[in-house]
Amino acid sequence: MKKIAIIGASYLQEPLIEKAKSLGLETHVFAWEAGDVGEKSADRFYPISITEKERILEECQKIGIDGICSISSDLAAITVNYVADRMKLTGNSPECVERTTNKYHMRQCFEENGDPSPAYFRVGSAEELEGKDITFPAIVKPVDRSGSRGITKVYDRSQLAGAIEDALSVGFEKKAIIEEFVEGTEYSVEYISWEGDHHFLALTKKYTTGSPHFIETGHLEPAPVDDMVLARIKGVVEHALCSVGLRYGASHTEVIVTETGDIKLVETGGRMGGDNIGSSLVELSTGYDFLKGVIDVALGIAPAPTTEHKGYAGIRFICGREDIRVLERVRKEMPGILVEEDVKEDISGQVTDSSTRFGFFTMASRDIRDIQRFMPDETLCR
Repeated sequence: MKKIAIIGASYLQEPLIEKAKSLGLETHVFAWEAGDVGEKSADRFYPISITEKERILEECQKIGIDGICSISSDLAAITVNYVADRMKLTGNSPECVERTTNKYHMRQCFEENGDPSPAYFRVGSAEELEGKDITFPAIVKPVDRSGSRGITKVYDRSQLAGAIEDALSVGFEKKAIIEEFVEGTEYSVEYISWEGDHHFLALTKKYTTGSPHFIETGHLEPAPVDDMVLARIKGVVEHALCSVGLRYGASHTEVIVTETGDIKLVETGGRMGGDNIGSSLVELSTGYDFLKGVIDVALGIAPAPTTEHKGYAGIRFICGREDIRVLERVRKEMPGILVEEDVKEDISGQVTDSSTRFGFFTMASRDIRDIQRFMPDETLCR
């Protein structure tokens, strides 16, 4: 029986653990012990933080793993590729990992390779802004976090110090990046790569709370864009993947298309998109088993990404009472499109980033209008 290491044990990794087990693999899961679902579902669980890459490497060498992977986590991707590199397993280079997990190095790479990306600079404190010319509004974010953590839109200099402090408080490197604010429609783009050959899977429309923190409230796939726009987005993303040096596995790229049709790269991650995009929406809308593809790549097997248009899929996140009312409408008016729902009993409190939302429900239909009528607008979660 082949053995696969999975980094992370939270609900985000559970679909990957279950998929690996269904494929007859022995699962070895590493994470800080916190009572997460993957601690129980794994064949073997190791209470080691996902950041302790040297300890995880040592254990993986003892086990004799055949592959290592993770989904939906930039932090886990660092350890995945570190272990893969040291054990001569399939993975991306240390340089690629740095460019796809650190937003400052990513922006540098895009700038050097002519990829369309917002203007930016990095700071370690508000004092470093003295004398710098900043165009407002601007976006402040930590250089090394995801999931909407520490992101703030600022409108003038009086807001910068607080936004930078928020970004530094959640980041690991304790550096923040200040970026040009780009207005337009947000999309995410899923690919799977093998030996530098990039295979497009899906374009997803993103719904967010908007300013100031841009927390995701839902996703719709495939995004309703014309073929010309899709072709241009794919061209930009594939060039960016080559720029960062990504050769293997899943990638998740976020872009903004402005009113004038310009495309700007928000970021590229060398991992499957979170928020159930990769683990659920891609297969619902295309029929491609993205989870199996990630596992195949980890085991050194070329993926076979054949896709077709099965229909449309959407996910709406529970951020408050209004989302619960919409879920009740779906149950009453169109129960046949409801695929999955996972809602916490207690929905009190404030949603501050993706990790503090109260659950979700997923829908699928052959008719995009069935999904769109239940998707959020940008007024929720504020």
